[in-house]
Amino acid sequence: MNQGLIPAKWAALTPGNQAIYDAPNDRRVTWAELDEMVRRMANGLLSLGVVPGDVVAMISRNCVEFQALYFAAGRIGVVTQPLNWRLATPALAELLIDAAPKVLIAEGEFAGVMAELQGRLDIPHWLSFGAGSDGTLDDLIDGGSTDELRIPVADDDPFFLLYTGGTTGPSKGALHTHASAAAGMLNQTVAERIVPTDVYMLTGQMFHIPIVLAMNYLKHGCPLVLMNFEPTLALELIENEKVSAFLGVTTMLNWMMAQKNFASYDLSSLRNIQYGGGPMPSNIVRQALDNFPCTLIQGYGQTEGTTMTFLSQEDHLKAVAGIHPERLKSCGREGFVTQVRVVDPLTGDPVACDNKTPGEIIVKSPANMIGYLNKPEQTQHTLRDGWMWTGDIATWDAERYVFIVDRAKDMIISGGENIYSVQVEEAIATHPAVLECAVIGVPDEEWGESVKGFVVLKPGQNVTEAQLIEQAKANLASYQKPRSIEFVSELPKAPTGKILKRELRKPFWEDHDGNV
Repeated sequence: MNQGLIPAKWAALTPGNQAIYDAPNDRRVTWAELDEMVRRMANGLLSLGVVPGDVVAMISRNCVEFQALYFAAGRIGVVTQPLNWRLATPALAELLIDAAPKVLIAEGEFAGVMAELQGRLDIPHWLSFGAGSDGTLDDLIDGGSTDELRIPVADDDPFFLLYTGGTTGPSKGALHTHASAAAGMLNQTVAERIVPTDVYMLTGQMFHIPIVLAMNYLKHGCPLVLMNFEPTLALELIENEKVSAFLGVTTMLNWMMAQKNFASYDLSSLRNIQYGGGPMPSNIVRQALDNFPCTLIQGYGQTEGTTMTFLSQEDHLKAVAGIHPERLKSCGREGFVTQVRVVDPLTGDPVACDNKTPGEIIVKSPANMIGYLNKPEQTQHTLRDGWMWTGDIATWDAERYVFIVDRAKDMIISGGENIYSVQVEEAIATHPAVLECAVIGVPDEEWGESVKGFVVLKPGQNVTEAQLIEQAKANLASYQKPRSIEFVSELPKAPTGKILKRELRKPFWEDHDGNV
């Protein structure tokens, strides 16, 4: 089940077929070329003293080298740690300290970030590649042996490490194995109904869980088109590369449909679009079905659980035809290899299937992570008796369609990016005029949700909304900063002193599909 062997299989079966088109670098790679790159990279890493179980981190936009690293590391039992290049350097340093990689690889664009990190961290090997770099990874690959690798890798050996934030404390590294990745791929294969003629376009970034979807199409021998999302480019690639499937969040689909010459593009190759990564209003779903010549499915997952539920192609078609139209607000039902329950958070018993009684979503699946790196207590809290407790609050109906109504972890999803309110609150609170603050997600037609802060100022202090946003921006990635801040005299609180964010959310979400 070693996922690193995917290129080897197709290099043997269809060596001259295209494996990857790296659009940002206008680079086409065949299966034979990809497999050779993987072998050279893997042998090069071994020559540095990297051994099975070690971690190799990478900061880069989507490119061939990034995909090759997943396969090269996997082939030799090494764990890939992809880094979110949107994060500020101090946040990246925290993740690297936790994972303790033996190697950090940076694309030339991030040479400055790597230099800053070198001043903070003791990582044995620093490599870079591409324009603006010293080319040390390029040299490693060029000098690496093409010999086949004979390192045994078990199904349950770690494969990659994706970091997710929490509402309190440091970020957590969700550790996935070759087996959990394979199970996620199987869920996706059934839901997307992948066929050998598909061409998949990766619109998200390789530091997110959609990398599993991209590798799944490669596992089927289908070409992968890489891009860094821009709506006109996406439309051009669909037309020119005959893309048949991609995953898009609300923002992406909205931007694509908003292009003035949208109707002029030949999108006839599209077979299916999966959407997810955040709320999509029912009216946008209908617009997408009207504008794109293909079916839609919705996928709900987490970094910890890869793929969990799906709203099928038929569910969408029935809903727009007036059969259970409310299900456009649902994230569907459990995937092929997954069990999903909505339970009372206190007792663990399933709540009534009446689409009224809220409970927490729990998931039993071989696609779940094996745990959080270096965090046994959090792992024990999240994984209980084979079930993963998601922290997401939902109802479900008589046929067990799941309707998410809130996020117990106070996570905000804006444009497909996960934003954790506590991180934004901490950034706002660094301003000396702030007494206390709370951050929530509010409806945004373009982004799904946008970040809004509520601030109580210290007596006698004055500060503007713009000043606080700038203060927060200095400590956050651009996408994490609040888009608006409202000054209030006090925050609603429970008798225990806990801030009642649901009271803050209520006025904004009352007339919307859900409270998330």
